[in-house]
Amino acid sequence: MALSLRLTILTPTRSLLDEPLVFNVRLRLADENWLSIYPRHLPLVAETVAGPVQYTAPAGRQTIVLAAGIVQVVENQVTVFTSGLAQAEAPEPDAPDEAIASFDRLARELFVTLQAHPDLGDKG
Repeated sequence: MALSLRLTILTPTRSLLDEPLVFNVRLRLADENWLSIYPRHLPLVAETVAGPVQYTAPAGRQTIVLAAGIVQVVENQVTVFTSGLAQAEAPEPDAPDEAIASFDRLARELFVTLQAHPDLGDKG
């Protein structure tokens, strides 16, 4: 069971980012809600708005500010298709860093539990 993601950010002409080891990704969707993506996320295709894409890698939390685009999640691969970096300063996240850190800790605990008991993830 993979407990990491691969994050790729592509423009029509080049790759802006190809990070093979990411623990989570957070970005804002077209409906203005934040989406957090963790390993084993269900397949998804959604429209994003211009703003920060935050991700946690072994080196810590990173942020890249992108123009609006499309996010696709398939089998622990997160791909963001965009026209490029955003021109304007991105809006601040609406959740304080402490709340995000708490959520991240809870999500990690859940994944550890699912790894120890894989049959728990199959019950719906």
